[in-house]
Amino acid sequence: MIETPTATAVQRLAEWLAPHRRVFVLTGAGCSTASGIADYRDASGAWKRRPPVTLQAFTQEPATRRRYWARAFAGWPRFSQAVPNAAHHALAQWEARGGPSMLLTQNVDGLHQRAGQQGVVDLHGRLDTVRCLDCGDLTPRDEMQARLADANPGRIDTVASFAPDGDADLERDDFDDYVVPPCRRCGGMLKPDVVFFGENVPRPRVDAAVQALQASDALLVVGSSLMVYSGYRFARMAHEAGRPIALLTRGATRADDLADLALRADCTAVLPSALG
Repeated sequence: MIETPTATAVQRLAEWLAPHRRVFVLTGAGCSTASGIADYRDASGAWKRRPPVTLQAFTQEPATRRRYWARAFAGWPRFSQAVPNAAHHALAQWEARGGPSMLLTQNVDGLHQRAGQQGVVDLHGRLDTVRCLDCGDLTPRDEMQARLADANPGRIDTVASFAPDGDADLERDDFDDYVVPPCRRCGGMLKPDVVFFGENVPRPRVDAAVQALQASDALLVVGSSLMVYSGYRFARMAHEAGRPIALLTRGATRADDLADLALRADCTAVLPSALG
């Protein structure tokens, strides 16, 4: 993998952007790593760790559900304290000057919004909200954290390491006694309001993004390997529609053969100058 020098990446991206007036931006985990949020894949696009829990396992296996919430409870404090980095701020400032037609993010951290970005579609949802799978009731994640603490008094789990998307590896591996509270409204099963593996992205989000992409004249991908189809399909759509594609990532992507420009560089170093 050949790293593009920062100065070269800034110049090439600025030149690529210059003729395009409506740029659709798609961001991934690489946009948030500088904020202290780990990503799932290495520079070649391979998993760094075991793939995340699937919807089927979460809903059908009580032991998996208990383990998920115990780990998520431990990982949330650090995840929720992350702050936007230079890439988030550069994109938000670009938007304020009439920049992208839409920003579609695969991330679930809400950092684009916290940086001031307005036109954001959270493709995979937000980790700071909890949804009841039975009645659809939405509650803040901080409320769920308090309920988990109350339901498991005196329990202290030592974090071995922090993992992507608010997860944490714990030194304890026995979760048989961990209590997960049900929905206050109907007693149903609670799940973070994010798209798990094996779960479909809500249709309205996809439709809104497709319409915005169709009305755009180029696609810029920032910090995503596009290994997950929910993001990759937008690169496919852009390519099939003849829209130019630029990639700004630290490693390989699934869309390398579709792109007009592929820059292997740090988005936090490149975007502030390239978008300025």
